[in-house]
Amino acid sequence: MNQVLLIIDAQQELIDGNEQESAVFNKDQLIRNINKVIERAQEAGVEVVFVRDLDVAEGEGTGFQVHHEINKSADAKVFDKLATNSFHGTGLLQYLKDQQIGHVVIMGCKTQHCIDTAVRTATVRNMDVTLVGDGHSTTDTDVLSAEQIIRHHNKTLHGHYNVEHFSMVRDSEEDLFRPTHDSYRS
Repeated sequence: MNQVLLIIDAQQELIDGNEQESAVFNKDQLIRNINKVIERAQEAGVEVVFVRDLDVAEGEGTGFQVHHEINKSADAKVFDKLATNSFHGTGLLQYLKDQQIGHVVIMGCKTQHCIDTAVRTATVRNMDVTLVGDGHSTTDTDVLSAEQIIRHHNKTLHGHYNVEHFSMVRDSEEDLFRPTHDSYRS
């Protein structure tokens, strides 16, 4: 099965924050985990694809770029988006179809927005998803802390399904590029 590591909105200003927004929860650990999984993807021959949000830093400058501490190769495929959904208007879905991707490993920001949407959309689009449980983050809201949001989504998205395809939540220490979805199918 062809696989891809999809890193969503892991951008400098979104992770570090700015005058209006605080840094994401546990940002240093998030960056370490993303880099660890990128290294494992490269060792496994799995392509790493990035998605950037054009709303971050108004789509320009260093704040818009993938975080400088993330080990992004110079030739990595990058899609820019205007919507919460990484698949909307970006060419990402067609690219994954062209590569015959059947399994997507997802990491990045923000949990309750772009990460949640990507996980759910990928299952509808005939892909199994592994969400890296310690590989996504967000900021506090007026209702819930970032930590509560992350825990809630890890619980909710583990086993989320759309008939044949579903998502699982696994930690960065696990062998993420050896999917275990088949052991849960009926």
